[in-house]
Amino acid sequence: MECLDLGDVALHYADTGPRDAPALVFANSLGTDFRLWDGILPHLPAGLRVVRYDKRGHGLSTCPPAPYSMGALVHDAERLLDALGVRDCVFVGLSIGGMIAQGLAAKRLDQVRAVVLSNTAPKIGTRAMWEERIAMVETQGLQAMSGAIMERWFSRDFRDSPAVTPWRRMVEVTPAEGYAGCSAAIAGTDFYTPTAALRLPALVIGGSEDGSTPPDLVRELADLIPGARFELIRGAGHLPCVERPGDYAALINGFLADIGHLGGAA
Repeated sequence: MECLDLGDVALHYADTGPRDAPALVFANSLGTDFRLWDGILPHLPAGLRVVRYDKRGHGLSTCPPAPYSMGALVHDAERLLDALGVRDCVFVGLSIGGMIAQGLAAKRLDQVRAVVLSNTAPKIGTRAMWEERIAMVETQGLQAMSGAIMERWFSRDFRDSPAVTPWRRMVEVTPAEGYAGCSAAIAGTDFYTPTAALRLPALVIGGSEDGSTPPDLVRELADLIPGARFELIRGAGHLPCVERPGDYAALINGFLADIGHLGGAA
């Protein structure tokens, strides 16, 4: 794990696997760090280059003053991949990470050859809804909000199990300013026009129990991109890579095989 100092922000990242191998880049959701992907890593094919990073205001990345714009978050990803020399990657983004993926694909086709858009949409919620949440973060803190967040994120069975505890803690220790800053970025984002113009392989994944980006919203995203494939993971909520890591990885692996984006033997 390393940090890249970009001047206005320092991004914490992990870059594993052969540097000349096909690259798979992961961008996580609001209120999580790149440990979000830990469960699927053992299920991925050998021989890939895997890059994960904490977006600004999350995990071990620095937390610049809020609010943030989606353009800034996309630019962070762009600068990280440029610094690492990543080209022609498959970019996997979940929730706000999926918005970053859409913005980066529209901007830098030299960096992104295909996308996996998980539990996301071109526009999520309304500005008023996000402004209300930002006010709650600022006045009540994330600890007071974590119960409601777990309700939106996970299926009932997962919420009722001890497995939910570290995810609740991950939200609660997220810097309030980072959560609010990224919430402002989501509030100001409407990617319907640029996403509809994308012409690249796309896998779109939803969860049947997702309370943040319901399946119909995610399916609408798939319908925007010609040739995109939509897959629904039943019994999983907003973070299917946590609840169903094997099923989630199997979808990604099949997509990588279909587009010829697999590395050699480890």
